[in-house]
Amino acid sequence: MSLEKIYPKEVKQILSKYPPEGKRSAVMPLLFLAQREEGYINKAAMQDIANILDITETDVAAVVGFYTLYHEKKAGKYYMQICTDLPCALRGADEFMNSLCGNLGIKVGETTPDGTITLEAVTCLAACDKAPMFQTQGPDGIKYHENMTVDRTMELINTLKHADKEIK
Repeated sequence: MSLEKIYPKEVKQILSKYPPEGKRSAVMPLLFLAQREEGYINKAAMQDIANILDITETDVAAVVGFYTLYHEKKAGKYYMQICTDLPCALRGADEFMNSLCGNLGIKVGETTPDGTITLEAVTCLAACDKAPMFQTQGPDGIKYHENMTVDRTMELINTLKHADKEIK
């Protein structure tokens, strides 16, 4: 996969925002572009971005590994990332996540059998006072869901599954 061949205008536009000596700063928008189609960033895309920016593949992989918005493997159509840091845990995030896993029949890090939802635990989504909370990442972008219950979350998941069937 070559981003410059698939998205020539977008790559050029992203690079135009940075001076030539600072083009390595374009790593995050290029990663987002690479992830847009498939929902994850494969090794070839990381190599391509490293070549475009004249940095090492290790530098690119470090960014992918650090940020929860980037993914290295194919998963569900939607990532559901539940904040489980200490303040959220004190407001019931762990129980919420365990109940949700039971309802979905999966463990944290797994994908539902229909391929719709991949459930992840993450640290700090900046809404500790509104826990249990999570963000969904999918074709419609990133959306935050605060003060959630398992019942409301299951309704949301059913809505996402239903919307996906209508698109097909």
